[in-house]
Amino acid sequence: MAKALLGYVGGSDPRLLAEMRRLQQRVQDLESELVRIQAENDALAAAASHDRIMESMTIDAHQAEPALT
Repeated sequence: MAKALLGYVGGSDPRLLAEMRRLQQRVQDLESELVRIQAENDALAAAASHDRIMESMTIDAHQAEPALT
């Protein structure tokens, strides 16, 4: 009976174990890729924010007031 239950829940079938290891590795690979992409996205968002700040700080020569003489 115990062998039947063990076989039913996955036991030690080499094909099943190999598939489980393959899927676990795939999950780890995807998690690593997600962390990398999130870091890249954060860097791009920071650069875009910096560019917007720099653009807002520049003085447009056409809108600038004339210097006092």
